[in-house]
Amino acid sequence: MRNIAFYFFGAAVLCVTVGMFWGIQMGIVHDHTMAPAHAHLNLVGWTTMGLFGLYYTVTPGAAETMLAKVHFALAALGVLCLVPGIAMSVSGGSEGLAIVGSLLTAGSMLIFLVTVFRNGIGRKTA
Repeated sequence: MRNIAFYFFGAAVLCVTVGMFWGIQMGIVHDHTMAPAHAHLNLVGWTTMGLFGLYYTVTPGAAETMLAKVHFALAALGVLCLVPGIAMSVSGGSEGLAIVGSLLTAGSMLIFLVTVFRNGIGRKTA
């Protein structure tokens, strides 16, 4: 079933797959300059998105809301800006994209905070 939990899990699995190969590549060439970006891809992309997916799986009422869709969009956009932004910053470039990604990611977490307090956790009983 392709609901919001599926999209969170799909994004999480994509992030961890890229993160693993990126980590292997850094190890092979012995250059860990991008370790901060790699770590954020795995933490925000894999762990956080995966946990969001778990929450929406066990709390289907929350998954059916428009807020859940906004949450996914903001979370995915946050990762897509944060990780390259950190890589650019570490490489001596602008920090602007990392700042935007950080703010989007923080906004995503605030939406999740509201969602959890509104819906609790688990299925609602009749």
